[in-house]
Amino acid sequence: MAYRKLGRDSAHRKAMLREMTTQLIINERIVTTEARAKEIRKTAEKMITLGKRGDLAARRRAAAFVRDEVADIHEENDTVVVKSALQKLFSDIAPRYKDRNGGYTRIMKLAVPRKGDAAPMVILELV
Repeated sequence: MAYRKLGRDSAHRKAMLREMTTQLIINERIVTTEARAKEIRKTAEKMITLGKRGDLAARRRAAAFVRDEVADIHEENDTVVVKSALQKLFSDIAPRYKDRNGGYTRIMKLAVPRKGDAAPMVILELV
C-alpha cells in the first residue's frame, strides 16, 4: 500500500487528513502522532505546491481539499477583514516558499509519548 490506513475507514481517514492539513495551514504547527504526521506531510506539501502555482485550476483543486475555516480576523481602516484557510495558503504561505522545491514541513519528535497508549508524538510544522 502507498499510504497508512491509520485504523480508520477511507471516509474517516480522508476527513481526518483534510481537517489536520487545514489546521496545519491555519496554525502552521500541530502536535500529532508520528504516523499521522507522515501522512499529513504528503497532503500539506501538495497543497503548498498548488498554492505556489497560483492559477485558477490550482485554487479550485486546493479548495476541494482544504476545509472552509476562518484563519484570521483583523481590522483594517474601520472594516473587519476575515481570511479563510485557503486565502492564507495562497496569499501568505505559498509566497514564502517560492524559491524552494519541496520540503515545506518539518517533523520533530517529542521525548514524551502519548499518555494513554504510548504512541510516539511529534510536532509537525511549516519550515
